[in-house]
Amino acid sequence: FAGDVSKKADPKAQALKAAKAVKSGTAIKKKAKKIRTTVTFHRPKTLSKERNPRYPRISATPRNKLDHYQILKYPLTTESAMKKIEDNNTLVFIVDLRADKKKIKDAVKKMYDIQAKKVNTLIR
Repeated sequence: FAGDVSKKADPKAQALKAAKAVKSGTAIKKKAKKIRTTVTFHRPKTLSKERNPRYPRISATPRNKLDHYQILKYPLTTESAMKKIEDNNTLVFIVDLRADKKKIKDAVKKMYDIQAKKVNTLIR
């Protein structure tokens, strides 16, 4: 690195500057001590920046585990369920426990093209 000599100031000027600083002393103001008004110390709220990751920590986007095929498991085929189909115009399905009424309604519409009037749930 022979070409970097021009960047630094010449040593004589640097030495003179240092000597001047030693003689006169640099202007350092002493900061006044902060007066505390309370006995409890509260940690100051510092700046919290939004996360800006260099790369995604999870490479693949998460797959929706509760899709329409997963929500409706199978229709119930017991005698009482058959009676409900005949008499009350009602379908009985065994569904996933995590599905709510809205999701069940959407799944029935998508799978069977049926507009469900209402959804009754029972955990069994």
